[in-house]
Amino acid sequence: MTKEALKALLDGMTLEEKAGQLTQCNAGQFIRVDAEITGPEGQPLPADALNRVMGSVLTFENAKQARQLQDMHLAADRNRIPLLLMVDVIHGMKTTYPIPLAMGCSFDDDLLAECAGMARREAAAAGVHVTFNPMVDTARDARWGRILETSSEEPLINGRMGAALVRATQGDDLSDPDNIACCVKHYAAYGAGEAGRDYNAVEISERALRESYLPAYKACVDAGARLVMPSFNALNGIPSVANKWLMNTVLRDEWGFDGVVISDYDAVGELVTHGVAADMKEAACLAMEASCDIDMVKGVYYQHLADLVREGRIPEKALDDAVMRVLELKNDLGLFENPYHGADEEAEKRLNLCPAHREIARRAEEESAVLLKNEGILPLKQNIRNLALIGPFAEEKRLNGFWSRPGAEAYTVTLPEGIRDRMPDLELVIARGCGAELGDTDTDGIAAAAKAARSAEAVVLCLGEPENDSGEGRSRTEVTLPGPQLALAEAVIRANPNTAVVLFNGRPLVLTELEKIAPAILEMWYPGTEAGHALARLLWGDANPCGKLSAGLPRTTGQYPMPYNRTNTGRPKPQPDTGVFPFSSSYLDSPNLPLYSFGYGLSYTSFSYEKLTLDKQSITKNGSLTVTVTVRNTGDRPGKEAVQLYMRDLVASVVRPVQQLIDYKKISLEPGEKKDVVFTVTEKQLRFWDFNCKEISEPGDFELSVGCADHLLLTHRFTLKA
Repeated sequence: MTKEALKALLDGMTLEEKAGQLTQCNAGQFIRVDAEITGPEGQPLPADALNRVMGSVLTFENAKQARQLQDMHLAADRNRIPLLLMVDVIHGMKTTYPIPLAMGCSFDDDLLAECAGMARREAAAAGVHVTFNPMVDTARDARWGRILETSSEEPLINGRMGAALVRATQGDDLSDPDNIACCVKHYAAYGAGEAGRDYNAVEISERALRESYLPAYKACVDAGARLVMPSFNALNGIPSVANKWLMNTVLRDEWGFDGVVISDYDAVGELVTHGVAADMKEAACLAMEASCDIDMVKGVYYQHLADLVREGRIPEKALDDAVMRVLELKNDLGLFENPYHGADEEAEKRLNLCPAHREIARRAEEESAVLLKNEGILPLKQNIRNLALIGPFAEEKRLNGFWSRPGAEAYTVTLPEGIRDRMPDLELVIARGCGAELGDTDTDGIAAAAKAARSAEAVVLCLGEPENDSGEGRSRTEVTLPGPQLALAEAVIRANPNTAVVLFNGRPLVLTELEKIAPAILEMWYPGTEAGHALARLLWGDANPCGKLSAGLPRTTGQYPMPYNRTNTGRPKPQPDTGVFPFSSSYLDSPNLPLYSFGYGLSYTSFSYEKLTLDKQSITKNGSLTVTVTVRNTGDRPGKEAVQLYMRDLVASVVRPVQQLIDYKKISLEPGEKKDVVFTVTEKQLRFWDFNCKEISEPGDFELSVGCADHLLLTHRFTLKA
């Protein structure tokens, strides 16, 4: 449809019809769906609202439902404006790949893009037009359950992976039925909520906001994301959905975003609960003034926008601008010509859980796993005759993580299934041992588990947290292993020291006591559909662990927030990080550093960093320097290594981080092979936000290092000249 035709369509609409285009509700209000909703149903709408006024729906399940919803609407809408159909496709549609936090550990943007392409194909075939993805909140407190939805505590990783997902999901032509639109969320600083509580307030300086939280959202906007979702939280006293500085000044004016802004679930109505709006009518006014285009679920816009325009409180042009943004998105998706877009039941059957998609998911699961410790236990011997598979996750099917689609566990390859496929003649003994629920104290099964361990050649001990213990609304005050799992580990490892611990969890956990006794620890996170096959290949060395932590693991919950790119105080704790140093910035009862630092991860092979060179010792503002690091595989297995480049600004007008990741590359090396990994460093990577919130760089000395946070291996200094 041409721009002129869209304008004519808009001009012919009533105020109520315009308000309807900005109204979204659950599909479950009109058809039967099994998908879980994540908030209150909202204001009841008239029975024929879908036909008359609704602009979009969310949370349907398949192509049949997508076509049903569209047909119901188009049959009665006099304007014949198609619905937008939106779904949370976070880490897979039917075929589930690892949670975003795990994918961050892959340090591989291309791998995430491959996974996103797989999810896009399945989602498009189901009739999805928009996915509420990527989520790129910087999260540095694992008490917050939604840390599993972001890639990292580092905005560079969040931005790069978010942008890669946007490009892989939207493609070059949004009207292509195989492509769907992305909604980047949750703008802004949702991951910085007080005390790690979900939906909680955020008080943060503009300088910190611009330096650590906004860059990832901007990277996704720059990549072409068509929608943005404001966060639930109040940011410096103003809820994001009504925050004019955040939405208008920064997003619209500074960044030039001209796409659709959609509220989170009931966020417009919650302005009343926040206490910044006296009633729903005022809430609608505040959200519209902050250029929020679509009201999700509550029906606040549907009830009040037309009256607000008639009363002169909202200019009709503001309403028209918002409606036009929605119409343009529908037009770019090609919905006026093909309202079903890619919805195709036959394509669903062909694509969902197909071998090619399962292979992508399995590979992602293997490359996002992080080997934390290994005292010669892994990989297991090929000629092993019997194995004990122990723990509350030994036979668990719910290994997909929060935001997996309804019924995902039905398609999960369990650990016993994966192991038996890999080792059909292996005698496998399974014992649960104990539960993993919060508050569980039942230890009756531990003795039997220890007995099973004692009789086996080796043990795989499967620990973690239940799938629904991390995710939206799943905050915790202690991020330790729930239930009596540590007691189980102590008994099993005492019975058989040849034990490898495998972890399934959605957040960084405190592993301090477990690390003291476990000879091997493999962090699998929530891996997804191919969990059992991926684990079996990792256990026997068919796949070599290559994940690096995208968020550090604490020694104790009390260390949070715990950013790896911390700044020094005037009294920093001396290194090494042991002992008590009075009158320094330290704890009496714990080291400062995490148990396992950001960027850390082992392999079944070994790598040496042999040489770091810079092609020049100084650059100017318009110049660049080439950094070359030589990496060698010094072990006897092929492996992959995520080479990380860190920067430190030695003297600046504001305190700068002691280490800051500025680039990374993933390489593959055969045994004995070496490669030169080349990075280009420019003045732009040296910039920061000064006290007056201006993005600048300052002449002076800088250090470049490789390794991982807190364990930098090689360092060179250079100068930025005026």
